[in-house]
Amino acid sequence: MKIEIDENSGYCFGVEFAIQMAEDEMEEGKELYCLGDIVHNSMEVERLYNKGLRTITRDDLKDLKNCKVLIRAHGEPPETYQTAIENNIELIDASCPVVLKLQNRVKNAYDQVKKKDGQLVIYGKPGHAEVIGLTGQTANEAIIVTGEEDLYKIDFSRPITLYSQTTKSTKGFYNLKAIVEERISEKGHLSIEEDFSANDSICRQVSNREPHMERFSQKHDIILFVAGRKSSNGKALYNVCLSNNPRSYFIENEKEINFEWIKSDDFIGICGATSTPTWLMEQVANFLKERSEVLV
Repeated sequence: MKIEIDENSGYCFGVEFAIQMAEDEMEEGKELYCLGDIVHNSMEVERLYNKGLRTITRDDLKDLKNCKVLIRAHGEPPETYQTAIENNIELIDASCPVVLKLQNRVKNAYDQVKKKDGQLVIYGKPGHAEVIGLTGQTANEAIIVTGEEDLYKIDFSRPITLYSQTTKSTKGFYNLKAIVEERISEKGHLSIEEDFSANDSICRQVSNREPHMERFSQKHDIILFVAGRKSSNGKALYNVCLSNNPRSYFIENEKEINFEWIKSDDFIGICGATSTPTWLMEQVANFLKERSEVLV
């Protein structure tokens, strides 16, 4: 049995930065509040909980006063900052720079589309932390679509500006863009050149992992994809693996491994999402090595 951990998997810059900020703040042994799970990985959330990081909701935030609260990499809508001012809360802002830049772009685009009775559309997951932050820049008027089935929400007689959640699939974005252009042509009310603006706002540190994951999954007999089940990026990258290697399995940790999946002479690839800590992939690899004798 041979095992390889994908060196390109693991935290993106934004997540790594947020976790480092949290750990720096907790060095003195004090509790720190975090608005939502700092990362979509239950194992890492538990590790940081043991260090003093306490996850809260937006409703909890309204009742807190005179404390410190971490804003995770996903970013937050304007009302979060307003609540912090009103309640004398010190915000430790670990918003990813890529997300902050996108929030600014969405705000400016929204101001422009309003002038021409247009619509701002975001390709993303409803309720996702980043999407909540983005729609907050539009007075919560942005239209959220996850695929072709949601296009009924768009009025194809009015101008359309499209952006994407930073962690969505590039392939999915351009597929949606093509479908919107097709609908515009069918309806005949809009000009694609003048009335439709599609902005690929997907983080390249994330999107560049897709072609790499294709190659990584193809060169191994079996893939163990390690990620939290809440991770949108994890689901997208796992599907890339699965489409290139049918022996790809999604696991949250080593306890979910079924040894019936694995043969003794398999070349095993271990990889993960932008929210998967390196230590967890290493833990999976060590678990396999320690129990290699059960393989046939």
